[in-house]
Amino acid sequence: MGMSTAPPTTPRRLPLAGVLRLGRPTDIWFKPAVSVVAAVAVPNLTLLALGRLDLAMYTMAGSLCALYGHNRPYPARARTLAQVVLGMVGGLAVALVTASLTTNAVVLVTVGALMAAVQKVLCDATRVGPPGNVVLTFISSASLFAPQTLGQVPGHLGLALAAGAWAWLVGMAPGLLRPHGPERRATAHALNATAAYADRHADTRGTGRGTGRGGTGGRTGGGHDKARAAAVAAVQAAWQSLLAAGARPDRTRRALAHLVVRAEVALAAPADTDPRLLRALARDLRGTGRVPRVAGFDDDLLGVDAERAVPRRPLRRRLGPLAPLAARTALGCALAGYASLALGVGRPYWALVTAASLYQANVTLTWSRGIQRVVGNLLGVLVFAAVVPFARLHPAVLVLCCLAFNFGAEALIGRNYWLGSVCVTPMALLITEFARTQDAGQLVTERVVDTLVGALVGFGAAVVVTNRRAGDGIEHALTTVERAREQAARLLAEVQPAPRALATARRALAAALADLRATADTASGEWWQRALPQERVVQAEQSGHRTLAAMVRRQGTHSWDGARTTEDVRP
Repeated sequence: MGMSTAPPTTPRRLPLAGVLRLGRPTDIWFKPAVSVVAAVAVPNLTLLALGRLDLAMYTMAGSLCALYGHNRPYPARARTLAQVVLGMVGGLAVALVTASLTTNAVVLVTVGALMAAVQKVLCDATRVGPPGNVVLTFISSASLFAPQTLGQVPGHLGLALAAGAWAWLVGMAPGLLRPHGPERRATAHALNATAAYADRHADTRGTGRGTGRGGTGGRTGGGHDKARAAAVAAVQAAWQSLLAAGARPDRTRRALAHLVVRAEVALAAPADTDPRLLRALARDLRGTGRVPRVAGFDDDLLGVDAERAVPRRPLRRRLGPLAPLAARTALGCALAGYASLALGVGRPYWALVTAASLYQANVTLTWSRGIQRVVGNLLGVLVFAAVVPFARLHPAVLVLCCLAFNFGAEALIGRNYWLGSVCVTPMALLITEFARTQDAGQLVTERVVDTLVGALVGFGAAVVVTNRRAGDGIEHALTTVERAREQAARLLAEVQPAPRALATARRALAAALADLRATADTASGEWWQRALPQERVVQAEQSGHRTLAAMVRRQGTHSWDGARTTEDVRP
């Protein structure tokens, strides 16, 4: 092979259209909203009764842990919530001890920036899910600037830990009524998304256009590709939900796994799929009724069992690729805090938290989040200015206002980040009122300045610290897909391949293709990144999906479309 010149480096255009567009609310938008209200209300009302609302910041640290883990099965949610509570209390401990040892603002900002970077990469590496590192960074950064003595630290940490234990109980309570609720929702979403893709595939065939990545023709329009990508993501999320439940699935989870395999089969062979059946199966998963059992997928679950037995990649290996993101976060948060100090703002942690909240998988997404953050915060300070006279009528009114904004933030943030920020901002400003009444005009001014400083400086750091590893990630993902496809092709060439091996190879190829698409999307949003091998990515996806379709046909799964037994499984 001859030498070739490196592809040119070109800047990407940063989007404006659609950044503020509202999406549909999530299926469970009310669950985190109700949970956080329950988790915050009990400690805050207790402190109100004791006349110690000045301690609410420490109980809020534990209470806000109730925001996490709502999409996880309850066994996994128990572990996640416990880890979040420990991480929250650990970050709070570092912040309080630091605050008790020094009042030097530059040192405090530096420590806050380093903590923000650690919290960011740990949350991303462990895939803790929304709200990610932002809540942790908000609490730890604010605590750095709270007057503190070493003698007070144990008591304040005890309050946070007690509130965190209550938040854990609140998060686990729904499992008493619906022990398999998260897995059922994820499976139903996978079935519905695959049905939508099958409908789109049928429409594409009817108009005479090839299905491209489905394996029967050329490239299709964006609607077909988006439907396929959404279905792939939903199926992968359903598998992750079931696999996260534990090494020994019960009968209900095995029945749900049969349905996810059915969705996966439909994704690989949409032409042989009846979307109405998939939607009917999804409807059967509502509530606490019986889980329908689909026949013909026992061999496929052997492959799932094999994947379940594979040990998870060590945390240190997952942290390596996140080094550019850690550098961006540390640099951006530190510079934002320093800039705020230079402007004489009394709460530089607001600028620091604004910068920390921006950083997403790539620069394009970071830009979009910056726009959303600024718009939401500017509208939020107007809401605060309107509400604060009413909230100051009585401490009980102040607590109720904070609870209302807690609910509104979680109910709305799923539609667009800026909409949730309209409630988050006044809530954060009202929390400062727990300790003492402050000048509302000064609070509004400082919050606006810190928001603008944090957004501008934080995004500037994202542009400067380019993720040079993005291209390497594409190469690795392409290699993984090619190897998985070659393994699948070897099995297809055998006269009688082992069902377990065939199912495992199909799952590995499907996962590799999903990872390739996610890696390509992330890399394509980087600033000043070298040109990506888009043609190779498209070819790998096309050949991979053709191989998946061949495996489905080899297993005879196209004949299972209407197969359904009368056996049901109780939840």
